[in-house]
Amino acid sequence: MMDTATKTQYWHRTEEGKIQCDLCPRACRLREGQRGLCFVRACQDGEIVLTTYGRSSGFCIDPIEKKPLNHFYPGSPVLSFGTAGCNLACKFCQNWDISKSREMDTLAGEASPQQLAQAAKNLDCLSIAYTYNDPVIFHEYAIDVAQACREEGINSVAVTAGYICPEPRREFFQYMDAANIDLKAFTEKFYYKLCGGHLADVLDTILYVKHETDVWLELTTLLIPGENDSSKEIEALSTWLLDNLGPDVPLHFTAFHPDYKMRNKSSTAALSLTRSRKIALQTGLNHVYTGNVSDAVGASTYCPNCRALLIKRDRYQLGFWHLDTEGCCKECGQSLPGHFASQAGNWGPRRQLVSFSK
Repeated sequence: MMDTATKTQYWHRTEEGKIQCDLCPRACRLREGQRGLCFVRACQDGEIVLTTYGRSSGFCIDPIEKKPLNHFYPGSPVLSFGTAGCNLACKFCQNWDISKSREMDTLAGEASPQQLAQAAKNLDCLSIAYTYNDPVIFHEYAIDVAQACREEGINSVAVTAGYICPEPRREFFQYMDAANIDLKAFTEKFYYKLCGGHLADVLDTILYVKHETDVWLELTTLLIPGENDSSKEIEALSTWLLDNLGPDVPLHFTAFHPDYKMRNKSSTAALSLTRSRKIALQTGLNHVYTGNVSDAVGASTYCPNCRALLIKRDRYQLGFWHLDTEGCCKECGQSLPGHFASQAGNWGPRRQLVSFSK
């Protein structure tokens, strides 16, 4: 088993003698032997270390649409992995068995950055996704994997809540090719009460990725009945995105199911997803999707100019493909924002486990 405790650089010693982690806005102040809320960063020998370098809760190949990314090489396979822990405390977490795990046994898999990059290449994956829990908390491991991937021509995809401080954020996204940022709601009350975080920090990350990097960006909002799904909030969210990011950043509305500490809530109704999508489109956003439900209309991609159907999807299965080899609409010639191969990928909805020999 590889040495999993790795030195980090984003920390400082406080006047009180504690060690403060400066990776994310939570700013955990730790005594010797303590772990931060994220679980994977700890104070050892008077500094902050990443305790889980090279360890994972599992490796598998997913469709890229599962991240979800609909405008980044649609239909392609992506080698996906995560670790354990999270730096937010979302009561509705849909991956809580991984993100809230405090058991090292969760991290049964291990692989070096070079092993992961080579595996992605050998398995014909165009990308590696850092997902299942938030990759910002395994910052050093994710960056090392991304660097190894660049040497092999493999893309790196971050699936993140965007809760990270400016300096480590610059380093992290320098090595990413695409990101889906989870915009959990559009009120500070929701973030503070249900996530233990702050909305402004997430919006700042979204603005940074859009305007200061070349990373392809898509956003996801999990709609929770009675919490963040009102028409007023959806309109406010959509208007902010239009005014600050423009009309072409894809937005995904996905369905919640009762889990973790919010088992008393009902699942998101399909009607709520379609209503939210309609509001966002009417606000002026060009690419709005529904997810975690069977909705071919809401999952498909349309031309932002003539509204012709360009990519038909049924969950993770691609069907009709109406883009030319340059990624433009075959009807009117309008370029579709994103990254597209000359033809559709054919990975489909498969999920394939991947193991690494020790």
